[in-house]
Amino acid sequence: MFKKIIVGISFVAATLLSTAVFAEDAVIADPEHYTVEFENDRVRVIRIKYGPGEKSVMHTHGANVSVFLSEGIVNMNFPDGTSVDVPSEVGVAQWSDAEEHLPKNLSDKPLEVLLVELKD
Repeated sequence: MFKKIIVGISFVAATLLSTAVFAEDAVIADPEHYTVEFENDRVRVIRIKYGPGEKSVMHTHGANVSVFLSEGIVNMNFPDGTSVDVPSEVGVAQWSDAEEHLPKNLSDKPLEVLLVELKD
């Protein structure tokens, strides 16, 4: 009886762990929108391109500085269910700590960003 309970608990735990969603690095999770432009042992520069209304998948970024190359509005959804709309202006730079998010271009125009991730 005890052995059946242990086997049952192990099966449930394995099932839950195998279906859990773990966000990946943006370049791996969404290569259609994220490409590495430059990388060394200190930084990684990523070019981000979204068409009008396009969205990504949940993914991660290390601490970074982003520079907007186009204007628009990006909706950022976070794992806890909250979201925020972030307006972008050409040439504006902003800091972000490491985070996990799912962005969507709310604009009817393409959105382009250069993101410089800092490495530890």
